[in-house]
Amino acid sequence: MKFKMTPMEKKWVLYDVGNSAFTMLATTIFPIYFNYLAGNAGISDVDYLAYWGYAASICTLLVAVLGPTLGAIADTKDFKKKIFTVFLFAGVAGCIALGFISSWIWFLVAFVLTKTGYSASLVFYDAMLTDVTEPERMDTVSSQGFAWGYIGSCIPFVASLAVVLGGGSVGLNMQTSMILAFLITAFWWFILSIPLLKSYQQKYYAEAGGHVVRDSFARLGRTFVEIRRQKHIFIFLLAFFFYIDGVYTIIDMATAYGQALGLDSTGLLLALLLTQIVAFPSVLILNWVAKRINPTKVLAICIAAYLGISIYAYFLDSQTDFWILAVLVGMFQGSVQALSRSYFGKIIPAEKAGEFFGLYDICGKGAAVLGTTLVSVMSQLTGKMNVGVSAISVLFVIGLVLFQKAVKMNEAAEQ
Repeated sequence: MKFKMTPMEKKWVLYDVGNSAFTMLATTIFPIYFNYLAGNAGISDVDYLAYWGYAASICTLLVAVLGPTLGAIADTKDFKKKIFTVFLFAGVAGCIALGFISSWIWFLVAFVLTKTGYSASLVFYDAMLTDVTEPERMDTVSSQGFAWGYIGSCIPFVASLAVVLGGGSVGLNMQTSMILAFLITAFWWFILSIPLLKSYQQKYYAEAGGHVVRDSFARLGRTFVEIRRQKHIFIFLLAFFFYIDGVYTIIDMATAYGQALGLDSTGLLLALLLTQIVAFPSVLILNWVAKRINPTKVLAICIAAYLGISIYAYFLDSQTDFWILAVLVGMFQGSVQALSRSYFGKIIPAEKAGEFFGLYDICGKGAAVLGTTLVSVMSQLTGKMNVGVSAISVLFVIGLVLFQKAVKMNEAAEQ
């Protein structure tokens, strides 16, 4: 039977389409523009890659601190959408502001604040999954979000790419072109957020008491105790910490790595556009396979595939190699995120989704501080960028082993 999404599920997916435009810009044009600003300031290629990695690390560390705290508050009745909206507006406003900055250091500062707003909004967006759908539909709805997010983000990205690459032919300088690109992305992100903002209702929540913040911290403390008792959730989060760290590091650092290797900017951007195009059918195909085999087995295959990708990155030294890497990432990137999100949503208490997904985000986007810092430090210590990038392969090995253990423990807990 053909899967048909409900109106609320469609509006939830639409936000993925909107925010994915920022993800696409942040992982492609942002580092190239930062390279342009850093080059004008006399920053070396190795230091450029390292500074970009440190900025990504600071951003994810901020989200790691904010996520569970605000997630606990968001579980209070009628709070989830309010906090989500604050970070959404912070991200959109920051995206607009970035185009007007010409100093490399201030660009990094603004980037950290903007991406923190974006990443924090996703903590609450992910937690909304338990409110907008049912457990048996989570794998498919989560996969639909990533799939349409990938293909939908191509529309504003192509428009931004045309402005950046073709602006000179119509008399636009780099600064003006970047302002227009950031405006296009911010507008797309905001407009596609409106349906969710207008229709979302918090289905699962904790009743508001006399002291919302104090009560939220008390619930968060009880959640930590609960996770220690429910070992299958704890081990999964630990596994997720390692393998998704590697995934987000590759996403955050791919363009910067290619730039540091001296690869053609236009080729890099087109290769990463190909990643989005490949990701769309790949997510849907792997979700179809997951429904017929087992979602956990497909997720394990995705983690193993990323291990191979990280090893392959060590040998990358040409534009062709980067295109191959882009295709491989596109094949597995969406499914490893979608199936992780839905698997976690099915094993946690729905009424505590905000605080649990806050912890999930620590082990996800927040944990990426380890991978980006590892790449930056190893690159500077060895003077070889490929050594730093390939070092993240160990994260996938640890993550895969722990994930297999978590699945077995969860199966035992359900018996």
